[in-house]
Amino acid sequence: MVHGLPIWQRRIWLTAAPLWLLACGKPDDPQVALEAAAQRLQDALEAEQTGDVMAMLDARFRAQDELDADWARKTMTLVFLRFAQVRVIAVNRQSRIEEGSSGRVGRTTALVLVTGAQGLVPERAEPYALELVWWREGDDWKLRDLRWK
Repeated sequence: MVHGLPIWQRRIWLTAAPLWLLACGKPDDPQVALEAAAQRLQDALEAEQTGDVMAMLDARFRAQDELDADWARKTMTLVFLRFAQVRVIAVNRQSRIEEGSSGRVGRTTALVLVTGAQGLVPERAEPYALELVWWREGDDWKLRDLRWK
């Protein structure tokens, strides 16, 4: 169906199709909202939008149990200014709601490749393993904890 369309219509279709699929989920479905939050975080990082990322962090945010939101802001600012070609590529990302949390705690795991940050992160062939813990506040998911290996 898409292959017979002109290129501009194909682009519209390929952009709209994932949004349409998201809309098919129940609007108040915490799982759908969690997956959308994880995608928004990835999109904001790729677009180098520090403010958008910071808006997604919980007031009690911690990375590796010791680094706070101020560290995250300073690190993103430095990386985005110094390394113009940084790319964060998430592969095999999975999000789920924690059982027994009444739908308030979510967990996202992903394997992430980082490119274009020579001298900042060690060059390695294997991806980093990330674990993100989210807390739902009303209809919004906020990132509470971030760990990597």
